[in-house]
Amino acid sequence: MTTSLIVALGLILWSLNVKFPEGGAEWEQIVLRFVHIVAGFIWLGLGYFFNLCRGPFLKSIEGPNMTKSISILLPKAQWWMRWASVATWLAGFRYFMILAKTDAANAGSPALAWKWIVIWFVSWLIAFGIIMALLRPTEGILNNGWVLAVLIGFIVVATSWLQLSLLGDPAANNHMLCISVGGGLGTIMFFGMWGIVWRCNKRVIAAAKANAEQGTPMPPETQRLLRQAFLAGRMLFWLSFPMLFFMAASAHFPFLSGK
Repeated sequence: MTTSLIVALGLILWSLNVKFPEGGAEWEQIVLRFVHIVAGFIWLGLGYFFNLCRGPFLKSIEGPNMTKSISILLPKAQWWMRWASVATWLAGFRYFMILAKTDAANAGSPALAWKWIVIWFVSWLIAFGIIMALLRPTEGILNNGWVLAVLIGFIVVATSWLQLSLLGDPAANNHMLCISVGGGLGTIMFFGMWGIVWRCNKRVIAAAKANAEQGTPMPPETQRLLRQAFLAGRMLFWLSFPMLFFMAASAHFPFLSGK
């Protein structure tokens, strides 16, 4: 059966006069895109499930049922989410490097690529550090989701504007500029996944397992950790939409250009 399928596919490709590109650059880029898309589907898909389905479901249950959900479902889902985020980010970062090097070479200054990459990474890392500090409190005005949304939105818009201003070289095209913003949002999501969501949830999972196996009561800090993980997860959920827009616009909606 397998041999017949391979032969059939071979005949189809031959009849269509398919010609694969020569050289390794095109192959590397298609592999990067494929890994980036598949891993991104897993990461974002699980994130959407948590925000749209699991969150409302947990509000309707309590006690042993909630503990069981946390100790059984959460570890597996979080494993897939965090490692899918690694594959997504690494593939996307490598692809961004290729675009930066191409634009820098077209500008006649290959070293410019590393300047762009350093500016890009440091800018978004600082933005994440500020956002992480905002998400730590669980009391006062910063515990209000709407207040956090306004503050985080301002940080994201300001960082995006800074990116486009500093990377807006005449040689920089729409492709690289869009990914500098979309990839930056993805970077905040990646660090948020590991630095906030998983850091909080792994402690909640440990407490839930101890509760289920030994009857150990859930520690008082559990609610604080769940709240922080919830706020971070909701932030990642909303950031995914502009991130996906800029990723799609990089090749299909040319609206950005260098100075």
